[in-house]
Amino acid sequence: MSSGQEVGAIFGDGTGPAAALLRSPTVIIASVALWGMNVCLFKLFGLDYAYILQLDLKKAEEEEQKKRRKKMAKMNQAGQTEPLSTDESADGTGGESGPSKEGKLSTSASGEIEMSEMSVLSSTDEDESREGNLVNVSLVSDASPSSKEAKATISPHSTNMEVTEVKLIGLAGTLIATLYLTSYFWIQVKRGTTIGAIFCFYTLVIVGIMTPLRSTAWIRFACKIVFQRAGALLKPRCSCIHGRPKAVPFIDVFFADGMCSMSKVFFDWGMLWLLASHYPHPVPPSLQSIIVPSCFASLPYLIRARQCLIMYNVGKHKNDPKRYQHVLNAIKYSTSLFPLIVSAFQKTTYGQKVAAKAEILLIVLLAINATYCLAWDVVMDWGMMQDPNAVMEQAAGQCMLTNRPYSIAPSSDAVESKRQTRNCLDTALRPRLRFGTSLTLLIVFLDTFLRFSWTLRFCVSIIFPSNDAYILCTEFLEVFRRAVWNLLRVEWEHIKQTRQSKKEIVVADVIIESDSPSNSLTADSARSKASPPHALGRPSSSRERKSKNTAFHE
Repeated sequence: MSSGQEVGAIFGDGTGPAAALLRSPTVIIASVALWGMNVCLFKLFGLDYAYILQLDLKKAEEEEQKKRRKKMAKMNQAGQTEPLSTDESADGTGGESGPSKEGKLSTSASGEIEMSEMSVLSSTDEDESREGNLVNVSLVSDASPSSKEAKATISPHSTNMEVTEVKLIGLAGTLIATLYLTSYFWIQVKRGTTIGAIFCFYTLVIVGIMTPLRSTAWIRFACKIVFQRAGALLKPRCSCIHGRPKAVPFIDVFFADGMCSMSKVFFDWGMLWLLASHYPHPVPPSLQSIIVPSCFASLPYLIRARQCLIMYNVGKHKNDPKRYQHVLNAIKYSTSLFPLIVSAFQKTTYGQKVAAKAEILLIVLLAINATYCLAWDVVMDWGMMQDPNAVMEQAAGQCMLTNRPYSIAPSSDAVESKRQTRNCLDTALRPRLRFGTSLTLLIVFLDTFLRFSWTLRFCVSIIFPSNDAYILCTEFLEVFRRAVWNLLRVEWEHIKQTRQSKKEIVVADVIIESDSPSNSLTADSARSKASPPHALGRPSSSRERKSKNTAFHE
């Protein structure tokens, strides 16, 4: 977001991968390879990222199923009482046998309906629990018929559908080779234009993906998920004025955050549209020529800010005392728009004094945006340093206890104290660190450094051969920052989901204890629904069991 927030040189003369039109596919390919790195680290540290991303969608689907069952039950009750009243009015002497038969028929029909629904639900739950770490089709939508059709058409047991780090890195290597070969042939051999080379590359990629080969089935499946989640971002989840809004699932928030890191890619797509509309003539250096790509670049931030406002309305309906945080988050994304506006203004002004003032304003806005986003990363997105005073007091106590000489106490007490006491840095960052202290500190350091990578603008002429090369470098740095950011973001979401499931278990136990003791089966079912993924009987590896018993255990 803050790395190189200013727009690229739309009229620049960059060559090679730094050319304006070749920037966007190069960055997209790098993002594919970096997501492969994320998948590898998630598996290495025992994080079921597919389950974490889709949990909100599963809960929404369960709520929709409950509503449908209640509605069907009401319809069955209405169908049972109406024939009784009509028959009794028609035959008042001995007409009990007719209504009773109809009542039995209606109850049996409703029972068959409920049994069929429960069998379907149990079968889908079994299928989802067998899928493991596969990026399954339930990531696609909330509870729509299209998701059910997709479950029927795409087999989750097929290993061809599994998205692995090897497949992602191999795909990235194939795409980058295709991009360079296409651009070299079209520009150097055929003496064509860059816009022709980029359209040729996109055509080859689309044809390759659409070719019905078993080896590329997982790519089509992944592309389908990406497009459907992108469509969900534009879906009106509420009128924002009337009606009850629907909460934005975590996967859509995660997807929109990734789009924000690719704001420059959207800018390049807007520029590609301008070049195509003026082809074969060059794009005139006018105000419209810079406003259109800048609007494309601001689209991810507007989508993310809209999600924040929707979640604020959701919190308002639920009387959530922390709903103000969504407003602060929306303000954070608005600070990303101001540098885009000032940078676009710089491209259209020709006075040196005005340009110098705009440059100073741009630097101030970039510094504010980078600082705001960094603080939000650490406190809100990663769950660290949320209460600095309490953290410092606890950290000081832990350090004093850790540095206590073990010779004073018995050896067994020293071992027990060493086992129960966490490191000072663990306590200062967060009590639960799945990735360990060293890797977590490295991620925080990289995020801090890359948030301020826009300071490279002060030495563009020294380091980079052209301004386009500088823009390409900042795009690479931003997608790499997003890749390391993803690790702690998914970890923190998993922690929040685990805490929420424990609260639901406690609430379920309190409700069941207030009822009769004969509802023990209902309590067990409610507890199993509220349990985290590894508590549902899903197979867990030795690494996951080890991590639960050490640093990640509460």
